[in-house]
Amino acid sequence: MALEIERKFLVLDDSFKHEAFKSYHIRQGYICSERGRTVRIRIRDNEAFITIKGPSLDGGLTRYEFEQSIPMDDAEKLMTLCDEGIIDKTRWLVKSGEHTFEVDEFHGDNDGLIMAEVELNNASETPLFPHFIGKEVTGDRRYYNSQLRQNPYRIWKDR
Repeated sequence: MALEIERKFLVLDDSFKHEAFKSYHIRQGYICSERGRTVRIRIRDNEAFITIKGPSLDGGLTRYEFEQSIPMDDAEKLMTLCDEGIIDKTRWLVKSGEHTFEVDEFHGDNDGLIMAEVELNNASETPLFPHFIGKEVTGDRRYYNSQLRQNPYRIWKDR
């Protein structure tokens, strides 16, 4: 298993779209999304993956992650086993310094939410932040994709 070290941020505006070097459509569902572990099926354009994530460590910054490519037919069948609430988003990739920020523009029940995440090599690393990066939400469970399917952004009272 690999260790994922990641920080998440809200995005201030849609200027990232002009700076992106790539984008793709993602649909993902959750077979299991209990506190401390998730099993996710993700369809990204014409590719499919199963991902298992362990408990979040050090305030949501670090967690274990296993991801494996799977056949599209298997992914479509596994999506029927997922809990209610599919995450639908467009992911935009934006290079900033030595890092690539993944900016997720959510659709459907989470329309209006735009978040960026950046993977780090170690927890103390500080990336060069693009101008569109806003408030950090690392470790705020409301912003976990597995939580957004259960408690979508459109119904938040404090947004």
